[in-house]
Amino acid sequence: MSRNNLFRCLVPRLYVPSLFAVDLDFLRQQGICGIMLDLDNTIIYRDAGHFSAEIISWIEKVKEKNFKICIISNNRPQRVLGLARKLGLPAVCRGVKPLPAPFRRALALLGTVPEETAVVGDQIFTDILGGNRLGLYTILVAPLPGKEFWATRLINRQLERPVLWWIKRGNKGKQAQRHRGAEDWGQ
Repeated sequence: MSRNNLFRCLVPRLYVPSLFAVDLDFLRQQGICGIMLDLDNTIIYRDAGHFSAEIISWIEKVKEKNFKICIISNNRPQRVLGLARKLGLPAVCRGVKPLPAPFRRALALLGTVPEETAVVGDQIFTDILGGNRLGLYTILVAPLPGKEFWATRLINRQLERPVLWWIKRGNKGKQAQRHRGAEDWGQ
């Protein structure tokens, strides 16, 4: 695989500074009707037990717009399923993203096909790579601030740096579409 092809697998279709910048009407125009959400550092702080009021409100807005929605996480079942219940959402836990199996399980939960499904996450080497491999509409969000899993901090985030540079500088947004303040994100 050439270097350019490898980077294309790692580049999201869209990147935004936060979950709240995801334009649901834009997604609908792209034919998206299902949304997979990563859990930790995307919609909740790692190790937190409660969602913010803003996240709960955003999830309700997604539901009101008739999107099918689920959580997809590499975390343990007790945490993932307990939090998903609080939002009234189905979930895939211990996903081992970027492997295809958790994304396929999430597609089955949603009852959608890849072409009509988005995955939203904060990590390139789990959420974006896994979603791109299956042809999902991939959306990278800046991670929530705070504590991260040690391997994420020491390995994934270091490996993401050149990819983010390529997306933001070298590629000038030709692969990843920027929305609302994305150029300020991650500086």
